[in-house]
Amino acid sequence: MRILVITKRQYMNKDLIDDRFGRFREIPLVLARSGHTVTGLCLSYKHKNEEWLEDETVQWKSINTGSFKIFGLIRFIANSGSHAKKADIIWACSDSFYGIIGYLLSIRYGVPMVFDLYDNFEFFLAAKLPILKQLYRWSVRKCAAVTCVSRPLAGLVGSYGRKNRIFVLENAVRKELFMPMPKSHCRAALGLPKNCKLVGTAGALEKSRGIQNLFEAFDRLKTSRPDLHLVLAGARKINLPQDNRIHDLGVLPLEKVPLLLNALDVAVICNRDNKFGRYCFPQKAAEIMSCDVPLVAAHVGSMAGQFKDHPEWLFTPDSSMDLANVIEYRLQHQSTDYTQTLSWGDIAKELEKIMQNLKQEQF
Repeated sequence: MRILVITKRQYMNKDLIDDRFGRFREIPLVLARSGHTVTGLCLSYKHKNEEWLEDETVQWKSINTGSFKIFGLIRFIANSGSHAKKADIIWACSDSFYGIIGYLLSIRYGVPMVFDLYDNFEFFLAAKLPILKQLYRWSVRKCAAVTCVSRPLAGLVGSYGRKNRIFVLENAVRKELFMPMPKSHCRAALGLPKNCKLVGTAGALEKSRGIQNLFEAFDRLKTSRPDLHLVLAGARKINLPQDNRIHDLGVLPLEKVPLLLNALDVAVICNRDNKFGRYCFPQKAAEIMSCDVPLVAAHVGSMAGQFKDHPEWLFTPDSSMDLANVIEYRLQHQSTDYTQTLSWGDIAKELEKIMQNLKQEQF
């Protein structure tokens, strides 16, 4: 198949091309390795070189929004159209805007479009705007197929009036990176204390994700546990408490994230019971499970379903007291009765089947 991918370039505080990161890089890469011709167009909100770039056999073209964003947007749509008319399938992802563009191109050129929802896009700013919100839901209802990162999100898509071709494709991991490693080695590599208990998290350190609850839970535990330290990594939009037992590693390159996870005694996934938390499937959950590290997660959305047999691993969102209690429990009970995590290859194979079925049908 000739597959066109349209997406934004920067997401989850990473760069798709520079960092060779994430769902929108890994899935197209596996499809290309399977023999399909994959072309990717990405819109960059930062100034980047606009030449064609190769990621193995995937051809990527980056287009800058520029100072006057409307002109960059017009160029992106024009480039997308020139490639859409030669494609067998369009895979639109990363935000509501790209699904709207993808579906309009799908109508114009008679090419089926698969809209990938890796989050509840209505939580993002663009889809909250009145006209874009209606266009987003219209695209979700009418496109050839929708892939959702979680079962709760698939249910939400059904509530928009879509009746069929709703598929769940959860987040996965690069298994050659995310695997169990010796704790002592990982701590030494990151300069973390060796003979203590480490609790921590990696990802977006934001109030909207409930990170404040982790700070408060640590504050509750640190007196009774003088050996307990808190480790944080990721882009933060919040001031960290001043404490010599809190270690801020900043934004780590992807290759070092497995070191952090394996250094921990307990990894924490913060979230809130809001329009984001109810429908996401945290990338970090898959990575933690693949590293076989004891985890604690907010009892909301896909995590509530994923760990329904282990409610003792889940804490009440926005309750630092409950979070402290669950962390204490997990420090004492280190079992990791996880189901097998999926690789990006597993996810890409499912998407490949969806695309092949669409190509064979009369569109």
